[in-house]
Amino acid sequence: MKKTVKDVDLRGRRAIVRCDFNVPLDGDGKIADETRIAGALPTIRYLMEQGAKTILMSHMGRPDGEADMRYSLKPVADCLSAHIGRAVVFVSSPAVVDGAVRAAADGLGEGDVMLLENLRFRREETENGAGFAKELADLADIYVNDAFGTAHRAHASTAGIAAYLPAVSGFLIEKEVRFLGEAVEKPRRPLLAILGGAKVGDKIPVIENLLDKVDSLLIGGGMAYTFFKAEGFETGSSILDAKSVGLAASLIAKAREKGVPLRLPVDMKAARSFDNDAESAFFDADGLPDGWMGLDIGPKTVALYADEIKKAGTAIWNGPMGVFEMPNFATGTRAVAEALAASGAVTVIGGGDSAAAVEQFGLAGKMSHISTGGGASLEFLEGRELPGIAVLQDR
Repeated sequence: MKKTVKDVDLRGRRAIVRCDFNVPLDGDGKIADETRIAGALPTIRYLMEQGAKTILMSHMGRPDGEADMRYSLKPVADCLSAHIGRAVVFVSSPAVVDGAVRAAADGLGEGDVMLLENLRFRREETENGAGFAKELADLADIYVNDAFGTAHRAHASTAGIAAYLPAVSGFLIEKEVRFLGEAVEKPRRPLLAILGGAKVGDKIPVIENLLDKVDSLLIGGGMAYTFFKAEGFETGSSILDAKSVGLAASLIAKAREKGVPLRLPVDMKAARSFDNDAESAFFDADGLPDGWMGLDIGPKTVALYADEIKKAGTAIWNGPMGVFEMPNFATGTRAVAEALAASGAVTVIGGGDSAAAVEQFGLAGKMSHISTGGGASLEFLEGRELPGIAVLQDR
């Protein structure tokens, strides 16, 4: 177990907190979705209540190491001020840390909150530059990581800074590690994993790791067609990861050896072209004609997967069942989300598109946990050590 903010004395101490404020902006430069800001508020409010002098930091967008003010965190500072009921100190420094920023940090009182400018205005952030990590560390007495979405990256603000300060987690990372860890290592059985999305290569290490832990595994989305190819089925013009066909075949064989049911779709909804209004039809998994592309699982698969979900004690879902962004091909993804919401299982949604889907369908409140980090949750499910968590102090 890693130490959290509750394990350290905070009063009067400067706490520098890595948050994930990588929020979308609309055409007017206003925040279009405050979900990530809301996720950071419990830790921020706790630090304020404990009398800490809080310095927040985050990246936003891809300014590529340049001070591109289109990616300034000023809108985030304004949004945070409204949420916490007091002005957030913000110094828009192209250097992120300079004399004015140091002076502002030194001037903080107990309960005050400050936000640094976009960390990725400095190229050293993503390069995990020791000099930049030390500049950040010199602003504070303790480091708090509460950005699970970047915990799989060894950056100056997620890993490098911990070489200079005591490092603990915030409540968001604590919750992520607890839910994801218990889902994989101490699940309520049966443990079901549902994996979808387009890229087989991203999911193969996850499948390999989960085959040693799960009781059954469901495959859907674009990646299913690579498995179909491995089984000798025709895939028409569906998305196909040709380089991973052999790996898919080896995973099918490994699942059989271990006695783990690895279920593929038995039917699909396909279209003549990648378009919501394209001509569409249903086909069995082994009967897709040339010139058609599979864009969603079919009704037989929906029924099969919903029945599997009913049996689950714990269900982990990462990746949609089809192109859910198109209404005509969202049925499978919606059905899986609804089945999870209606189940009695502990339901863990692995961030990314799966999280977007349950939000889109209005089912987020019915899930046990929705991860804030798609890439980080995938690496966690692979069994890999996340740099931003590894550096935190153990209890």
